[in-house]
Amino acid sequence: MFLCTIFPSHISYLIGDLQEAVGRAVKESGVDRKEIFIASKVWPSMFGTDLTRKSFEDSCKKIGTDYLDLFLIHWPKINPDDADWANKAAATWKVMEELYEAGRIRAIGVSNFLPHHFEELSKTANIKPMVDQLELHAGYMQEYTLRYLDKEGILPQAWSPLGRGALLSDERIGELAAKYNRTPAQVLLRFLLDRGIPVIPKASSVSRMKENMEVMDFCLTQEEISYISCMPQKGYSGEHPDEVSFG
Repeated sequence: MFLCTIFPSHISYLIGDLQEAVGRAVKESGVDRKEIFIASKVWPSMFGTDLTRKSFEDSCKKIGTDYLDLFLIHWPKINPDDADWANKAAATWKVMEELYEAGRIRAIGVSNFLPHHFEELSKTANIKPMVDQLELHAGYMQEYTLRYLDKEGILPQAWSPLGRGALLSDERIGELAAKYNRTPAQVLLRFLLDRGIPVIPKASSVSRMKENMEVMDFCLTQEEISYISCMPQKGYSGEHPDEVSFG
């Protein structure tokens, strides 16, 4: 199974048209589409019935697929002053539910939602979000939100699992890396996996990709997991879902 997470079509100009590039790569790979897990997201500026459906269809067209494996709401609101965010998100979620029930999406979820965002969405949702992508890493574990997700049966998924690189030089992580004959990045990824949290690490090279994948043949002890879970805050992006502004 190959995993590919891509940007929404309307912001792809920021880094090149990733979706079309993914589509070409999928076609040229010769790998059966069923073996490739493709995820995309709808941006807050595309909230609402028509724009959400357009965002989804544009993604499918550019990738060259008639379905997505995972489709997410990217952020709960577009800026801190967006007083109507809950109604906009509800309208978007309704479209996502319809696409899911029609078989166009295999799983639907959100990104950067905290418990109070879920409580608002639950007032109108018929299907509970299946995934919540959050900034999660040693030094920023958002334990309150993790407890909420566990209670609600929603899978957390970690973005920025290496804390934007700030944790790679941490002495405590370095000691564990030496103990297991691993890199600090591998220890940090293994920590999240041992906590039952899938990870989405970025990689700047093929060698880094391979390194990130070679974490399945060792585990940390419960004492080490507890120790890392209780590390002081470090590596936080500063991007709080209620405070970010995209326009």
